[in-house]
Amino acid sequence: MEEREVETQAGIVLTEKAAEQLRAIMIEHVIPEMHALRIGIKGGGCSGFSYVFGFDAAPRVGDVIFESQELKIFVDERSLEFLKGTTIDFHSDVNGRGFVFKNPNATKSCGCGKSFSA
Repeated sequence: MEEREVETQAGIVLTEKAAEQLRAIMIEHVIPEMHALRIGIKGGGCSGFSYVFGFDAAPRVGDVIFESQELKIFVDERSLEFLKGTTIDFHSDVNGRGFVFKNPNATKSCGCGKSFSA
């Protein structure tokens, strides 16, 4: 598999709160430190696309690799078209807790913030 360099341009950005939460999830679920966050989109949700993310040990063919808050991020090229410039934050308050996507490519998003259209 061809190794790609880590992109230095702003592609996907994690806030400090999001990175802290991701590290806590990695510890809780015994995910090795060398794993990266995988972010993508899939068709569905109430606005057309849904965000998906998890952890992966290695990039896949065609992935673009970013780094934010000292965490590696893998994004497939198709998803990156819709996610470039996105900031991922984490909110926790009386109304709930979860990751929040601030996506400049979204033309519309649903009330829950988990899906969007572009």
